[in-house]
Amino acid sequence: MNVKRPTVSRVAEHAGVSVASVSRVLNGLAASDDVRLRVTEAAAALGYRPNAVARSLKVRSTQQLAFAVADVGNPVYVEMMRAVEAETKVRGYRLLVSSTGGRVDDTQALLDGLATGYADGLVLSPVRVDGDLVEALRRLDLPVVVIGTVPSELRVDNVRANSSGGVRLAVEHLHAGGRRRIAFVNGPVDTVPGSARQRAFERTARALGQPADDALRRVADDFTLAAGRTAAEALLDDVVPDAVLGGNDLIAIALMQVLAERGLRVPEDVAVVGMDDTELAGVTTPSLTSVDLGSRARGRLAARLLLERLEEPDREVQRVTVQPRLRVRRSSGGGTR
Repeated sequence: MNVKRPTVSRVAEHAGVSVASVSRVLNGLAASDDVRLRVTEAAAALGYRPNAVARSLKVRSTQQLAFAVADVGNPVYVEMMRAVEAETKVRGYRLLVSSTGGRVDDTQALLDGLATGYADGLVLSPVRVDGDLVEALRRLDLPVVVIGTVPSELRVDNVRANSSGGVRLAVEHLHAGGRRRIAFVNGPVDTVPGSARQRAFERTARALGQPADDALRRVADDFTLAAGRTAAEALLDDVVPDAVLGGNDLIAIALMQVLAERGLRVPEDVAVVGMDDTELAGVTTPSLTSVDLGSRARGRLAARLLLERLEEPDREVQRVTVQPRLRVRRSSGGGTR
């Protein structure tokens, strides 16, 4: 038996809308909620599946978007990825995920590869930004949204966290709890987040009258558990502070592990605060006080900006800052567990 393949015309007839309306919905373009619902229900009822190859040739679209980060294993990027995928999937896009290892040259190679046309747009979250990367982004003939801080003269859509404000919240919280020797174990200061958090810590500590003691500062080689552990051991070999801020949650968790191994209680002997408020913060023992920098919100906003840029290539450049929130838990003397 020869069963005819459902067509756009049949979907339009079934939905009671025009062929143009069906085309707009199937291509992820603007349409009313009512029309979108009627078209999707009609397509499902008829078993309609768009011919991806034909659509790609017609509208020069791959229906694929790229998402590139420094480390796909970092919980922050996992949360971002889920948010980006949730937004783009409902618009019919597949998400291709790449890990650059935080290296500028690998990020540039990724941007060069996009010229082959395997994706329609990119959400990029680089931890290192230099002049070469800025120039590569400027040359890129493809919609891109950067999650992170970029030079103001770079005309790309941008979503950033207020890391400096987050560090201030953390240090002020520890100081308000009576902590007077607050240490900081940061990630690499040649990264965008590392440099911003270092400056904010020094500025806030100075404003609160905290000692400018080099023994209370350590820099990990990376924002990972292993690197955080090495830096934590180096810190505690020299000094025992009454509080420590970790450059991210992974570093803070490594700090708590090393403190426990040395018989120091958290928070009774040493309070600990992290940055990013990942899912891990709620499952450690004790639970970790952390600054929520809006990983999910940044991913969601970046995805929406990219989808809007695909629909309106000539719209004004958008820049959005997500504000931090302190999540107080047991590691700093509050909350439960």
